[in-house]
Amino acid sequence: MTVHLASMIDHTVLKSSTTVEQIHRLCAEAEEFGFASVCVNPCYVPLAADLLKDSKVKVCTVIGFPLGANTTATKIFEAKDAIQLGADELDYVVNISDVLNNRFDRIKKEMEEFVQVRSTASKPVMIKIILETCYLTDEQIKRLCELAKESGLDFVKTSTGFGTGGATAAHVQLMRETVGPNVGVKASGGIRNYQDAMTMVEAGANRIGASSGIAIVTQKASGENKGY
Repeated sequence: MTVHLASMIDHTVLKSSTTVEQIHRLCAEAEEFGFASVCVNPCYVPLAADLLKDSKVKVCTVIGFPLGANTTATKIFEAKDAIQLGADELDYVVNISDVLNNRFDRIKKEMEEFVQVRSTASKPVMIKIILETCYLTDEQIKRLCELAKESGLDFVKTSTGFGTGGATAAHVQLMRETVGPNVGVKASGGIRNYQDAMTMVEAGANRIGASSGIAIVTQKASGENKGY
């Protein structure tokens, strides 16, 4: 199986203790290794956008993170603000309570509002919805993926990395089977090495969110985890 793994990685740092120095290092590493994006908290979007302004690396940020419990109006404000500050990709968290309360009409409306934000942006913007699959049944995951596809979102994503569990190959496979080939699937949470990443790719992921991007790609280069 031949994949360009580095170009599928969102090089991520989302801890509350993140420093300016770490953002500088994150962006330099993303350029050096050819990662798809850096994923940072909204307060660091302007810095990342400035550091990467002459680079092919995109700036990704998180919205309604990590709980998804903000109102839709708050999330949409965050989204518009992040785009104005320089974000190219937005990973927003679904309201998990709405899922558990079977309020899929609210979820669909929120998806459509994010699609509207994308359509009115002055530049291309990618929207990913974070499902936090560790809290959901397979049927709930499937329903969310169906709604995301119907609404026109760009990606469905497994996890924030702050829940009780991260990405699993079974969930990634279910998500891919549900959305088909034209919607992206991002695996995130607990992916720490090349074998983890390739397991997700083989299950159907075409983007990997990880804070261990360098370990993932350098293991490949050194010939570790042979057979992938």
